[in-house]
Amino acid sequence: MPKSNIHPEWYPEAKIYCNGEVVMTVGSTKPEIHVDVWSGNHPFYTGTQKIIDTEGRVEALPQTLRYEEKRR
Repeated sequence: MPKSNIHPEWYPEAKIYCNGEVVMTVGSTKPEIHVDVWSGNHPFYTGTQKIIDTEGRVEALPQTLRYEEKRR
């Protein structure tokens, strides 16, 4: 027999808040969930993601290694 009264209460319409407004509803064991980031304002999903330019780092490595050899 399963034990009774050991499971948390289930909220099928729990509200997800981001910046004070409801952004979606989900099923949860908490009636409200407050988040800072969600897919509606995350840079990856909104297309405003910035790509970091790493060009030139690999080319600069041999210079760094030569400098380290001279220091020894």
